[in-house]
Amino acid sequence: MTFWLIVAKGAIVVVCAALAVLAGGRVVTAVFRLAERSRATELGDDESAAQPVAPLTKAAGTLRGGQWIGMLERLAIFATLLAGFPEGLAVAMILKGFARYPELKASSTGAAERFIIGTFVSVLFACASAGLALWLIQLF
Repeated sequence: MTFWLIVAKGAIVVVCAALAVLAGGRVVTAVFRLAERSRATELGDDESAAQPVAPLTKAAGTLRGGQWIGMLERLAIFATLLAGFPEGLAVAMILKGFARYPELKASSTGAAERFIIGTFVSVLFACASAGLALWLIQLF
């Protein structure tokens, strides 16, 4: 394997990791907006007008550090999948669930809904980014 091929593969990994970690947060935020919009539509205009702050947005205060935790989660999932250790995905999810359990159990503000939606979107985006990286690496 030539030097430039190694550099190219390394660049693919770095770009896809950055995509997973940084763009993933924007995707999660967009899905939260869609979920809030669909919830407001289900409730009708009268009930959504009575709630000035949407539940998923309000739950963000309960789940402090969500943005940083999400970035670390996506990085961990990306790395474990690229390393050929898919079991690492389960380890990351178990750790996150145990760490958030007290906040989720004590809260009735939609925190559990936000946790589930954010985690699913975040994991799927990290998996897709890792899959893209593996596919691009195999092209060389």
